[in-house]
Amino acid sequence: MAGSAFIVNPHAGHGFAERHWPEIQRTAQRLATGHEVWFTRGPGDAEALVRKAASKGVRRLVCVGGDGTLNEVVNGLMRVDPAWRRAVVLGYVPCGTGCDFARTLRLPAHPADALAVAMSEGPSQAVDIGHMTFRKKNGTVGHAYFHNVVSFGLGGEVDERVNRSSAPLGGFLSFILATLMSALLYRKKQIRLCVDQSPPFEVSAWNVVVANGQYHGGGMWVAPDAVPTDGWFRVTVIGDFSLPEVFLHFPKLYNGRLGNLQKVRCLRGRRIEASSSERVLLDMDGEQPGQLPVAIHLIPGAIRLVLPGK
Repeated sequence: MAGSAFIVNPHAGHGFAERHWPEIQRTAQRLATGHEVWFTRGPGDAEALVRKAASKGVRRLVCVGGDGTLNEVVNGLMRVDPAWRRAVVLGYVPCGTGCDFARTLRLPAHPADALAVAMSEGPSQAVDIGHMTFRKKNGTVGHAYFHNVVSFGLGGEVDERVNRSSAPLGGFLSFILATLMSALLYRKKQIRLCVDQSPPFEVSAWNVVVANGQYHGGGMWVAPDAVPTDGWFRVTVIGDFSLPEVFLHFPKLYNGRLGNLQKVRCLRGRRIEASSSERVLLDMDGEQPGQLPVAIHLIPGAIRLVLPGK
């Protein structure tokens, strides 16, 4: 298959992608002819490589890495010529720490199997993308795109803790330990929210999740009804729980029953704004880019992604 390029983050998942690359490469050589392979070396490289793919007129782009790598690829796609973006097909081989979006897409866990999906000749599907304007760490205004989840509150604290850790514990353990540690130190935030045209309202919340996909934080099932192709965000507000209540209900973060709790509010919308007089950190696809205030809107069907056959 001509016109294909791979963007590979060898460091994703504490080297998981690098360890599995020989097997992925053998599968790629069997499925595709004339493809190119480009390795990232640091932050921002994947986005730059998307621009390189656009300049070469690549028709199929395959991202090998975690949600952070995929986020860079998505940001690259959203910042190039829209005509090329509409023509290119994106495949995803999840090899990172969390790989939460892959859970929503039901992609195979084994990299070689996921690659077979990414290179398949079946129809691709238009997937929604989110855009947000926020305050960066240096105090300036930032603009970014996301494919999975933006959250604010405890999620940003967890990201900061996970990204500081060098221990290769795997996605689930890394995020669950960081969540437990952060919960012990965290204090609920007062947040002002506005969803679409509804009147703004104040919440005392542990975390607010704006979800395009169903999972975040290494498998937390925070938006079980989210569908990244239906033109809606799901908004989950994890409200005024005491610390004992947080630990009592902690399993519901993983079994999809969080929305059954009285102190959890579930909404849907296409435009969300949030602000606070306190320092409230953001989580964007597993990265910690800045803090509130934030304005988020949905861009329907922005990229074409290869999904498993039904």
